[in-house]
Amino acid sequence: MGRWCPAAGYGRLSVVQRDQLLAGRYRLGERLGEGGMSVVHRAHDEVLERDVAVKVLVGSDAVARRRIRAEAKAAARMSHPNVTNVYDYGESSLAGEQVPFVVMELLTGRTLEQRLADGPLPPRAALRVCAEVAAALAAAHALGLVHRDVKPGNVMLTQTGAKVLDFGIAAIAGAPEIDFEGRLLGTPAYLAPERLDAGEVLPASDVYALGLLLHRVLVGRLPWQMATHTGTLRAHAYAEPGPLPAVAGVPAEVDRLYRRCVAKDPLDRPPAAEAARVLAAAVVRMAEPDPVAADQPAPERSGADRPTVRPPGAPAAATGQPGRRATRLGGRLVLAVGTAVVAAVGLAGTLGDPSVRPAPDGQPQSGATTSGTAAVALPVTADAR
Repeated sequence: MGRWCPAAGYGRLSVVQRDQLLAGRYRLGERLGEGGMSVVHRAHDEVLERDVAVKVLVGSDAVARRRIRAEAKAAARMSHPNVTNVYDYGESSLAGEQVPFVVMELLTGRTLEQRLADGPLPPRAALRVCAEVAAALAAAHALGLVHRDVKPGNVMLTQTGAKVLDFGIAAIAGAPEIDFEGRLLGTPAYLAPERLDAGEVLPASDVYALGLLLHRVLVGRLPWQMATHTGTLRAHAYAEPGPLPAVAGVPAEVDRLYRRCVAKDPLDRPPAAEAARVLAAAVVRMAEPDPVAADQPAPERSGADRPTVRPPGAPAAATGQPGRRATRLGGRLVLAVGTAVVAAVGLAGTLGDPSVRPAPDGQPQSGATTSGTAAVALPVTADAR
């Protein structure tokens, strides 16, 4: 049976207050969100005279500090219009305690998860968002980085397009999937089947999550509706997803791309750069006027549903998947190595808890989420039957 272990340090968020100055430079403003071990504030950079978002980690241990620094370093390597910019990392003394913080661009908009609470996106807008997410992943993969937590909560919809957030559990391609604490990190609903083998980190795992994201934005739900994490993991491992349900106006090549993205064997999935090109081409194709209805004005879309597609800058060759023997899942699937457990990251980054209070719609938000490790103890095996 699953067991949730809340993160420590929730009561210590009070040490972070408005008007505090971090590192003699960042003046904290209103609070944008908080979790068990981290808080995000709007802030003003008094050196460059610009508004930013600052995520502060409090009440943390050495492992959490290492993770937030790794998140900052991973995201700082990226320079792409669909990835949130990281400007700085540092530590500052608050109430006699040294606390680490990350400085990011301040975004205005809402997450894709918040938008999907209203239902699926219009088809063309859905494909544009996924094209931009794929382009961001292609740029990350070209640098050897794998996000490992692609999901609607980690995609921000802004007036300039979709932005991929939170590289808190990103890893280098080819590194071990099991982290230094003996855990497999990720969100069960978007976890690629080969990750359950506890092998090496693969860019193809991000592409699998992209395929599920594509299904979610077009249909409004995931291919599987499971009541438990264990059921979800079994579906990833054994259940073959059917084709995309028919959505008016969506070209057939999108369904073919979806099926390839969610293939059980990572070697059968396309690189993220190819997915970005296919999706961007579908968006352009859908924009061509229908001869029958050319005289009818197109409906207006809100800014959140009208992101701009940017072709990925990285060539497809740079994002090819590392060679790996196809995963063969037999009668039983090992979900843990030794004492490892699967950590269900509610809002990725493993820096808080699921009880995050985000900013209201329309209020500026940070380029990162504030929360959340929920450690879920799962059975170490799952029957194929």
